[in-house]
Amino acid sequence: MLKEGDKAPAFSSKDQNGNTVKLSDFKGTRVVLYFYPKDDTPGCTKEACSFRDADDVFRQKGIKVLGVSTDDERSHQKFINKFQLPFDLLADTDKKIVEAYGVWGEKSMYGKKYMGTIRKTFLIDEKGKIVKIFDKVNVSEHAGEVLEAFGEN
Repeated sequence: MLKEGDKAPAFSSKDQNGNTVKLSDFKGTRVVLYFYPKDDTPGCTKEACSFRDADDVFRQKGIKVLGVSTDDERSHQKFINKFQLPFDLLADTDKKIVEAYGVWGEKSMYGKKYMGTIRKTFLIDEKGKIVKIFDKVNVSEHAGEVLEAFGEN
């Protein structure tokens, strides 16, 4: 189980355009790595749009936002186009990132148990250290919470 102060696990994955994205690409940059269950579902859309609506602030502050789900590149492209999302979504189809960050686990819906991505956000500093973990995410106001946690409100 990762905790604040730990080194963020390295990863390499494809974004919505098939480009390889690695955490090491962002050395010297603060990163918001947010995990969400599924493209174009109500809570995930609210969360993504929260980041979209604050994108100017994140860019001005030099903070990189990356969304991660186990959906494929094509699903991510549709989600981005539908909601004009200005940041990259990583297609973790092999579940390596969700497992490395401990966000793949048992969930329950309507009394049925299944495995899926647990909504969680990691704030990573310029040196690759986890400075904040959001276990409970308010999808509508999450971008503001993240900026406040980075001291950028």
